[in-house]
Amino acid sequence: MLRQRIATAIVLALIAVWVVLKLPAIGFGAALLAIVLLGAWEWADLAGMSQIRGRLWYSALILTLILTCWPLVGSTAFIGGLLIPVFAGWCYVPIWLRRYAGQPDRPNHSMTIGAVGIIILVGSWVALMGLRAEFGPGYVLFLLLLIWVADIGAYFAGRRWGRRKLAPAISPGKTWEGVWGAGAATLTFALIGAAGLSMGSRWLWFVAICMVTVGFSIVGDLFESMIKRQRGVKDSSSLLPGHGGMLDRIDSLIAAAPVFLLGLYGMRG
Repeated sequence: MLRQRIATAIVLALIAVWVVLKLPAIGFGAALLAIVLLGAWEWADLAGMSQIRGRLWYSALILTLILTCWPLVGSTAFIGGLLIPVFAGWCYVPIWLRRYAGQPDRPNHSMTIGAVGIIILVGSWVALMGLRAEFGPGYVLFLLLLIWVADIGAYFAGRRWGRRKLAPAISPGKTWEGVWGAGAATLTFALIGAAGLSMGSRWLWFVAICMVTVGFSIVGDLFESMIKRQRGVKDSSSLLPGHGGMLDRIDSLIAAAPVFLLGLYGMRG
């Protein structure tokens, strides 16, 4: 199982790097759209849309919204105006998680989950497209590596020192030691990134953005775990061998992308 998981991770990482660095903007957008639509298909099921027809309508709605947004992803005003309320929503999610942990038997309404899925999936696509358009593919790749490094740090720190559960009612496997491991890995990689991306005097702000971004990536991971637990499933699907579904791979990125881009906007002024 571990070998299968590692092999799948390597293949996915190589494909992601190629898509980010080699494809033109329209190709990157199309590849990203395909990933988001796979996530939408899985999210619809997690929201209780078990019939194919309902999941098709849900995915079609997200497709329509993204195609509507596509011509506007070069506008900072549009992206900022869209992502600020998305960011505000992610700021509320920790409260949502805390309430669920206190009353795990009280389910969230399926329409609420469906509506949230539309907002965060479309928002993440817009954020990644805006990040590429305004800062370049290198920043997109850095964000992906940042999330991967944090995940690796959390995994190994959690396995070695994990004792105190982070959110046992939502994701029993996650620990506070894993969070500190993710933080340490993030800090190291952010400092390297600040030098590699020539941040100069803005290096401290950039490192802070990276730390906050990874914090929200953990929130995104927990949020999907909450939805899956409510639905009574371990993975969002069995699409990726050893990794579950597409949502299981992008849940952190969905939350991180808007935060990272808005942080860069603020740093740029």
